[in-house]
Amino acid sequence: MINRLKKIYKNKKVLVTGSTGFKGSWLCFLLNLLGSNVIGIGKLPEKGSIIFNSLRLKTKIKQHYIDIVDLKKLDKIIKKEKPNIIFHLAAQSVVSESYNQPIQNYSTNVMGSINVLECVKNNQIKNLVYITSDKCYQNFEKKSGYKETDYLGGHDNYSASKACAEIAFHAYNNSYFKSKKHSYVTARAGNVIGGGDFKINRIIPDIIKSLGKNKNILIRNPGAVRPWQHVLEPISGYLLLGSKLMKRKLNSKLYPSWNFGPYSRNCKSVLYIANYILKSWYQNKKKIIFHKKNKFSESKILKLNISKAKKELGWKPTLDLNTSLNLTVDWYKLFFLKKDMTNITKKQIEYFFLRKGQK
Repeated sequence: MINRLKKIYKNKKVLVTGSTGFKGSWLCFLLNLLGSNVIGIGKLPEKGSIIFNSLRLKTKIKQHYIDIVDLKKLDKIIKKEKPNIIFHLAAQSVVSESYNQPIQNYSTNVMGSINVLECVKNNQIKNLVYITSDKCYQNFEKKSGYKETDYLGGHDNYSASKACAEIAFHAYNNSYFKSKKHSYVTARAGNVIGGGDFKINRIIPDIIKSLGKNKNILIRNPGAVRPWQHVLEPISGYLLLGSKLMKRKLNSKLYPSWNFGPYSRNCKSVLYIANYILKSWYQNKKKIIFHKKNKFSESKILKLNISKAKKELGWKPTLDLNTSLNLTVDWYKLFFLKKDMTNITKKQIEYFFLRKGQK
């Protein structure tokens, strides 16, 4: 698959919003390996963030440090660069922060996303992959998984902001982007794991930071089941989707939204994740402690139906959960040992696509 992607993305001008974030950094690094001319848009890396600098992306891509809420600056860059395709990943991505800073949450996730759509429209950008989240669905604790056409909604600020971003996309798509072939689509991924994520109040970063400081692990919702997947799983889906857009292979009769999630067997509880990492982390003897009170509401179960991506794109998950966790733990271990993370990340990407080629 990686050779097919190289043929499509080599020398293409690709703009990525959210380039300094966890998933955005992995995407930019992979695009650089594919030979793309990558333009990054994102805020300065947050305090404690390691992924952007660990991958030395400042030397590999053309980076613009701006906030997508600033329409004037965003439009100026997109107008100047005129990319072949935009991958929009910039977001406030932590549920707990949507409670603590609701205005910033809606400003970034809704108005920031609308700004991207407005720039795409004004500058006649030909292709857009607009990434939101599996949290955009109205969650009824549906065990069979949500399809792309299911109800949008949210009981918390983060989920609601992602549903709003989806609604805004569909309004723009119907108002301005109609054609016989899709050029603009949304993508929804499950809970992404992998090396380099140090966001607060996310289970794996919290565990890793606790172990790094030789502290017990504190978790707030041990029974919650999530669609865990390695970061390269949805990224491979985004790139495949983008390649179909650029080659005009997607008929407009298809609903323009796509789920990228794991098989059901990868949907495990938070407690399973914590126990697995604890056993994998050297000779660690730390304990798992449960929060007695959870300050905000979280769904008990969340799954995605990926039938459409399998049928229409030929995309399917590659790694089982334990392999994904092993890759994640190995990345952090080597980071703490001060290894060259560009080389480590490249090797993990090669391993992933080798496995994908064998599926």
